Amino acid sequence: MKIIYVLMLGIMLSLFASCKRDSSSYANDLKSEPEYTAVVNKDMKYEDFSPDKYDTIIVAGGCFWGVEKYFQYIDGVVFTDVGYVNSKTADPTYKDVTSGSSDASEGVRIVYDPTKVSLDFILDMYKKVVDPTSLNKQGNDVGRQYRTGIYYDSDVEKKIAENFVKRVSKDYKKPIAIEVMTVNNYYKAEDYHQDYLDKNPDGYCHIGKAEFEDAKKSKDNISSKTSSDEVSTSPSKEYKKLSDEELKSKLTKLQYDVTQENKTEQPFKNEYWDNKAEGIYVDVTTGEPLFLSKDKFASSSGWPSFSKPIDKNLITDSTDKSFGMERTEVKSSGSNSHLGHLFDDGPKESGGMRYCINSASLRFVPKSKMVSEGYGYLLNQVAE
Repeated sequence: MKIIYVLMLGIMLSLFASCKRDSSSYANDLKSEPEYTAVVNKDMKYEDFSPDKYDTIIVAGGCFWGVEKYFQYIDGVVFTDVGYVNSKTADPTYKDVTSGSSDASEGVRIVYDPTKVSLDFILDMYKKVVDPTSLNKQGNDVGRQYRTGIYYDSDVEKKIAENFVKRVSKDYKKPIAIEVMTVNNYYKAEDYHQDYLDKNPDGYCHIGKAEFEDAKKSKDNISSKTSSDEVSTSPSKEYKKLSDEELKSKLTKLQYDVTQENKTEQPFKNEYWDNKAEGIYVDVTTGEPLFLSKDKFASSSGWPSFSKPIDKNLITDSTDKSFGMERTEVKSSGSNSHLGHLFDDGPKESGGMRYCINSASLRFVPKSKMVSEGYGYLLNQVAE
């Protein structure tokens, strides 16, 4: 009987150890393997990455230790850190978050190169490490701080995130618990939480080894997308004229005054007068593309100057006799927003015209973000 008892005890201890292993950490499995991470220089700071070249998205998917490590493996991701998203209290601590007093979620801030990886791809990878129907729970982590979420700071990101949730919902009978919200605030977590699994290889992680391995091998085929006819021949957006109430909500006072009240901003003290980056300039009210960077030239006016619009049908002109002068005013056809004025003192080799445009009437979309924002069909026109 003693022998049987000892054998049974041994089996039970073995099963207990196995169960305990399954519920603790898979990060330990990666220790003995050659390390790979797309995020090479982890000494850099978030502020080191120019928003003109890189995009940012914040996701929450349970304990942020493993989620950060997972995204560091994905090609095109250049930086990550962990923090507290949409807190109801300023500067929350980890104790505030775990106690629920801040109502913040544990989030991972992901900076990525949109020429190498798209937000759609990042969210598809995110789907692989969360249960989208689980409310306030991922793995063994239970509580409001462990809820799933995608947090955006632009209308483009909002649309991509909402479409992602719609796609995911088709695969489940239960309602999707992923919240899609604007980033109201983000507080970087304490230093010991950053790159936690690098510092603590035996640390807890609810993500499995297979998912880490999948992330290592992941690669978006965005390069083939940006050169395909699909993104270089036709627009995929509709540009809707906004109501006055919507305009006042969306625009800054200067933008509203310029586009709706025909005001003029100060020369040499506006956002784009000296901008030399490649990309497109779109109507700040609707997003409709109006001018190309290659048609922009240096002038002594102190305002952005273009030799021509992308298409003459995008612009309307009329006589302006304000301030005792007679000038040609130009507006956006789609929104009827005031843009600036047209003069005939532009470069002769480019047609001799100068579209003198207020920066406040425009939004610049750098070449690196044109595909992610739906302007990929104009890439061939931006290139010299």
